[in-house]
Amino acid sequence: MVEVRFIGAGEPRPKREIRLPVWLASYLQATPLALILGAFLLLPILMIATVSFWDYDFAQMYPDFVTFNYTETLGSWVTWKTYLNTLKYAFMVWAITLFIGFWVAYFLAFHIRTAAMQSVLFLVCTVPFLTSNIIRMISWIPVLGRNGIVNSSLVSAGVIDQPIEWLLYSDFAVVLAMVHLYTLFMVTPIFNTMMRIDRSLVEAARDAGASGLQILTNVIIPLSKPGMAIGTIFVVTLVMADFSTVQVMSGGQSASVALMMKNQMSLLQYPAAAANAVVLLVLVLLMVAAILRVVDIRKEL
Repeated sequence: MVEVRFIGAGEPRPKREIRLPVWLASYLQATPLALILGAFLLLPILMIATVSFWDYDFAQMYPDFVTFNYTETLGSWVTWKTYLNTLKYAFMVWAITLFIGFWVAYFLAFHIRTAAMQSVLFLVCTVPFLTSNIIRMISWIPVLGRNGIVNSSLVSAGVIDQPIEWLLYSDFAVVLAMVHLYTLFMVTPIFNTMMRIDRSLVEAARDAGASGLQILTNVIIPLSKPGMAIGTIFVVTLVMADFSTVQVMSGGQSASVALMMKNQMSLLQYPAAAANAVVLLVLVLLMVAAILRVVDIRKEL
């Protein structure tokens, strides 16, 4: 039996549904994000790479294709020393922030029972970030200076006879300020990873007779590696691109790649700075690729 349905004069006609192929629908959904990334990420990188091959003098740049910007960058021992100094800062800050960030995240995730208290304590960790990096960095100067709080307290207590000179305007001051600035970027991903660990795994290990140290080394640390890897990418990238902390906290006595690029741009040497930027970008991408080869972070993204 065939059912025949008549549509009245005031009744709307049924709309025909248009079905797109799955591959076309996927491309259409990804198009807005691809356009944004292309305009604000890929296009600037392409422009920097293009300018790195231009010629320049003290007054202007000349569109050309020359390689001496890279020759001067990679052939100078001063540049290599600056890169090694930057890598030294990155390694030291990474090691300290990883140690502090892991134990702070561990305390918040496994020793604070209520979610409300975890949120409150995590908010306390973020309070310093309500101010700018410059203010938090400069705040160390009256603390570490020759007549600062630390030296004055030690001299008054009779611990030292004269102020300690290396507390400020030294590598120690640079690393301390960077640790203060970037520790939260290590705490947050590790904490998020630890909160996803199934607590029944910890209970099973404890029921099997594992000690607290064995649970930490065989259960918690292996399952926290994705968060450590993400935090490492954040911290290393930020340290490699930091120039203000190195300039201020070292008193101009130390250098980094970002500070070298900043000085080149102040002298209108934009192609040379662009060449350094490309080299630094490649170096950071190689470090990130090495991290991703060791730890799979796709489950955390």
